[in-house]
Amino acid sequence: MSRVPAPDSSMRLQSLDAFRGATIVSMLVVNNPGDGAHVFQQLDHAPWNGWTFTDLIFPFFLWIVGVSMTLSFARRIEAGSSRLAMFGHVARRAAVIFLIGFAINFTSRWSFATVRIMGVLQRIGLCYLLAGAIYLAWPRLSAILLAAGALLATYWILMTTVPVPGFGPGVLTPEGNLARWIDGFVLNGHMWSVTKVWDPEGLVSSLPAIATTLLGITCGMLLRASLDIAEKTAWMFSIGAGLIFAGAVMNIWLPINKNLWTSSYTVFMAGTAYAVFALFYWLIDARGFQSWAKPFVIFGRNAIALFVLSDALAITMIKLHWIRPVFAGVFANFGSPKIASLSFAIAHALVMFLAAWMMWRKRFFLRV
Repeated sequence: MSRVPAPDSSMRLQSLDAFRGATIVSMLVVNNPGDGAHVFQQLDHAPWNGWTFTDLIFPFFLWIVGVSMTLSFARRIEAGSSRLAMFGHVARRAAVIFLIGFAINFTSRWSFATVRIMGVLQRIGLCYLLAGAIYLAWPRLSAILLAAGALLATYWILMTTVPVPGFGPGVLTPEGNLARWIDGFVLNGHMWSVTKVWDPEGLVSSLPAIATTLLGITCGMLLRASLDIAEKTAWMFSIGAGLIFAGAVMNIWLPINKNLWTSSYTVFMAGTAYAVFALFYWLIDARGFQSWAKPFVIFGRNAIALFVLSDALAITMIKLHWIRPVFAGVFANFGSPKIASLSFAIAHALVMFLAAWMMWRKRFFLRV
């Protein structure tokens, strides 16, 4: 096979935008069913241990943050930015992302006494801040792998050896795990409204989530390596397969669990992200098959804006009591209850695509 040069490092990777966009579309579909009581199994989170398609989405986002961070930082360093100035940028951006997530939570209740502190954007902000700080301080592959390994090992040890009052050590049930106990102490009254006593985006489980972002950084480093596209693709598939296998082996002793973001879940999902992105990279950037991915690229260029718009639309429809009549009047007749619920979710995603396409046409790209 002839050697094909990699895309210019100064250019945006269409495959990365498309992968981000496909992840956004998946999020829109799983987060906005017409009837939450009737959804296909793969479009809902695993009840506890195990995983579904839905459980891929959040770690993919964090992994993509790591990849994007590496490429963006490299361009800034080549342009003459100091690492100290870049850390200031990272801290400001992380704070803005965190505050946007907090504001979304606040608008759903309008009460500081009960507002949920953590959430998806809040975790992204924390992971961006801490993974970015680690990368800027020690921008070497060995250091990134060491940091990721240390976080995963520390979390594993904490979750399996530290005793929880009333339960003892190593209890990984919803009620008896260490992450729930610490979050219940620190975030009491400010957790996810569905559970009230534990938070899937809590503080302790953010430790391995940082490792997810660091593993994304390793892929960004690979993309910047002096290899051709075929070699990079082969490495990504190989690394992905290795991590998936390692995560499956780790699952024997520490179950794959999204709610706890266990170390096995972190490794398994990072491997899956590597493998799926390798396919996007090969098809779009190596083989030039870009037309099919254009809608995903449009979604991917305004990920945060679409996240906020989607939540704003959902909150508005809930507050105005529109979801039930719209679903009953338009979608309830679309076959089985699960098909009807999925049809509503797809319609929501299409509305968001219209917004994304309008922003694309106006060359408006929200950057925080």
